Amino acid sequence: MAPRANWKGFLRLSLVTCPVALYPATSESEKISFNQLNRQTGHRIKYLKVDADTGEEVSNEDIVKGYQLEKDQFIEVSKEELEEIALESTRTIEIDEFVDKSDIDPRYLIRPYYIRPDGKVGHDAFAVIRETIREMDKVAIGRVVLTNREHIIALEPMDKGLVGTLLRYPYEVRSEHEYFDEIQDVKVTKDMLDLARHIVNQKAGSFEPEKFEDHYESALIELINQKRTGKPIVPKDRPKGENVVDLMDALRKSVGAAAAKTEAPKKPAKKTKKAAAAQKEMLMPIAGKKLAKEAVAKKPASGARRKSA
Repeated sequence: MAPRANWKGFLRLSLVTCPVALYPATSESEKISFNQLNRQTGHRIKYLKVDADTGEEVSNEDIVKGYQLEKDQFIEVSKEELEEIALESTRTIEIDEFVDKSDIDPRYLIRPYYIRPDGKVGHDAFAVIRETIREMDKVAIGRVVLTNREHIIALEPMDKGLVGTLLRYPYEVRSEHEYFDEIQDVKVTKDMLDLARHIVNQKAGSFEPEKFEDHYESALIELINQKRTGKPIVPKDRPKGENVVDLMDALRKSVGAAAAKTEAPKKPAKKTKKAAAAQKEMLMPIAGKKLAKEAVAKKPASGARRKSA
């Protein structure tokens, strides 16, 4: 199924305009999610919207937005009133300026979107805007309205399209001073820095997202498969942290450990599968023919419930 656009409108650089669509560049739908169940019946929990005072259920058409002035005092704002203050950025991403990527503080980054031309027209204008950003080696800054709020968006070329990253406003970013001011001023000796640099050099590499594994997600899959096959769940030992008494000694031991790990023969890298495909493969079948037969013969494992008719 073709991806569904989160937003459609126009991208504009001065008088150059083209229709575009925004698509989420990331997804968490492949991760395992849980439903809340009634422990007694195994049925799913259902949430209702109720009046806080009467306790009666309220239908969606009777629900309006309200801003709280003080306790039990609200100002109601209708959908029509919100539409009246609609901004130009509701339908158009206007490029306001171009900046160096290094100027953007990482704390301001929220989430990325893919941007491509919408439909068969406007590809020429889109290409002009994309290649201008690429040629200037800059990041284009504009504004866009998503989920009824205006966001700053940073645009960068990627292959034949653009990546737009939503940015936070200054009031959304907390000051570091309230967290860092109480950190003690410590003088780090040259010997310590030399040893630490040596560790860094031993661990130096290039960022390859494919080699990272979500260990918690893998543990969840293992837990669910164990419960499906009726295997006992054995708690694993938690790692214990140790206080560092001699920092220089700890650094020296770290250098030796890193060197030993580097010299150890490396296993051939396994081919990674897409997260969604790997998850389905692990969750759906019960591993092994023998286990499958045993699972059929057994009653439902503890923790597994059948939906009642």
